Amino acid sequence: MNTVKKGSGNVYMDLQMADAQTMYVKACLASKIGEIIKQRNLTQQQAAEILGMPQPKLSQLLRGSFRGISEAKMIACLNSLGSDVDIVVSKTHQDFSKGQTQVSFA
Repeated sequence: MNTVKKGSGNVYMDLQMADAQTMYVKACLASKIGEIIKQRNLTQQQAAEILGMPQPKLSQLLRGSFRGISEAKMIACLNSLGSDVDIVVSKTHQDFSKGQTQVSFA
């Protein structure tokens, strides 16, 4: 019989990937970029022009292939699509040697 284990909410962490936190943040940002493109009824070509990237690269980003795209570029994409991005740095409330990066949307 198979045992079902509840995931952490970060599939990359569950798969024990070394860059799990970075990939999760990028996935959240890519998802929001796709959501805004859909809300604005933009074609990928129109969105690519707004974002200043080739349409095939945008297509890859929206399909989850974003290893070659920096978080800074994704934030710039959100800005280009009319979204404000706030970055908040705070002290962790837990006793970790490293802090964590989270993405939340208002």
